[in-house]
Amino acid sequence: MKEKVLMKGNEAFGETAIRCGCRFYFGYPITPQNELTEYMSANLMKAGGEFIQAESELAAVNMAYGAACSGGRVLISSSSPGIALMQEGLSFMCSVQVPVVIINVSRGGPGVGSIQPGQADYYQATRGGGNGDYHLIVYAPSSIQEASDIIGKAYDVAEKYRNPVMVLADGMLGQMMEPVLLPEMKEALAEEDIPKVKPWALAGHKDKREHNVIKSLYLQTEQLEETINGYWGKYETAKKELPEYEAYNLDGAEVVMVSYGSTSRIVLEAIDLLAEGGIKAGLIRPITLWPFPYEAFDKIGESTKAVVSVELSKGQMLDDILIGTRGRWPATLVSRTGGVLIYPQEVAERVKEFLEGVR
Repeated sequence: MKEKVLMKGNEAFGETAIRCGCRFYFGYPITPQNELTEYMSANLMKAGGEFIQAESELAAVNMAYGAACSGGRVLISSSSPGIALMQEGLSFMCSVQVPVVIINVSRGGPGVGSIQPGQADYYQATRGGGNGDYHLIVYAPSSIQEASDIIGKAYDVAEKYRNPVMVLADGMLGQMMEPVLLPEMKEALAEEDIPKVKPWALAGHKDKREHNVIKSLYLQTEQLEETINGYWGKYETAKKELPEYEAYNLDGAEVVMVSYGSTSRIVLEAIDLLAEGGIKAGLIRPITLWPFPYEAFDKIGESTKAVVSVELSKGQMLDDILIGTRGRWPATLVSRTGGVLIYPQEVAERVKEFLEGVR
């Protein structure tokens, strides 16, 4: 019987990726995800993989682009401003439909910002910081165990949809330690098997098939439109197949809070504090941020008087909440930003104040 091991989040992220068949890692040091890069430097080559500390995030994302085109399982990681530098490369990878997993251990921003946990990369992740029509598939774990489970899923989803998948963690998850049950070791795809499993990959034709060509440049506008329309259908499919969320304590709830990632754990404590004051509160926790689980709001009952977004940003997720609620309940924001954490007591007090105004 497998046993849980106590690991720091960043190290568990790296070990999980290796066990899920990742054999290529490219990155550049940045707090608060440095332990992930360090862990991969010490352990990936032991599993037969290749580790490269690039000279910059720009170099790292383009190295990952090349490795992904050859059919290997690739991991890149960074933190908020580093991910910002990678946006052009992510747009390229989406345009040519190559799978890769990205881990963002996000921090306070904008700009260089702080090294403390933050969630202000929501727009960057879900709306895309690069040019053109594309989406990243985005998961937001709330614990190290869930992050480990999601990383394994992320590789399968990336390959199914031939699209980059981002795991949006934060500085709290990256730096804390928790018991985690790691997945079994999975062998990487053998080089000779890549063309069979990934016929699109640049794995060498060996005079047995036509050359594969992967390109992002289309000088004929109609050809580019046809290409975009050709891959856009998978995003519509993803909206139907991929949304995930957790609903907690919705039955009879007077107020429903919406929160993701590690902040949702703070909200659970606020729910207990509100209950002590006679207020029943529920929680919707999106697990996928794109596609966003709008259907979760259809589970809210008639007893609910308000919906509150609790996040470490100036209300970036609130836009999606307003789409999901469709004006059925008044909605507001309870947040801190810039790397400042919010505490359960503050959440509870501000929720009480809002409820008093809508009752």
